[in-house]
Amino acid sequence: MSKKAIVGGVVAAAVCATLGLATAVAHHAFAAEFDGNRPVNLQGPVTKVEWVNPHSWIHIDNRKLDGTREAWMVEGGTPNMLLRHGITKDSLVIGTEIVVRGYQSRDALCVPKCRANGRDITFPDGRRLFMGSAGVGAPKDGADPAGYGSDKK
Repeated sequence: MSKKAIVGGVVAAAVCATLGLATAVAHHAFAAEFDGNRPVNLQGPVTKVEWVNPHSWIHIDNRKLDGTREAWMVEGGTPNMLLRHGITKDSLVIGTEIVVRGYQSRDALCVPKCRANGRDITFPDGRRLFMGSAGVGAPKDGADPAGYGSDKK
């Protein structure tokens, strides 16, 4: 094998390793962005749904105790994970009244919207479905589906 081929292989391997590291860093752990000591209970109509990877976003107009509304965007799991747990495009129609339990972002900023990580979502018919806030740093409250987010393989 030529010296040029060996150097080319080493450079290619280094580039691949760097890209892999960047991807791993870009996908944050729960505790990097959300605060497990700041639970939220949000209620209001769905205003927008973003079915994007690596996390879906559900936007709602939360009704506060004083009757005013506050815009929130709630992070969920991947679109595929939400679908596996029964949360579909048909169940999240704009205007659907939902209740979301979750945890507020660490920065607690509400500009342009407040942000939270969703633990579970409750629909008008009473169905409560897991949204995916499990994993590194997420509070363990027994709401996780069996085995979800555990360290066991």
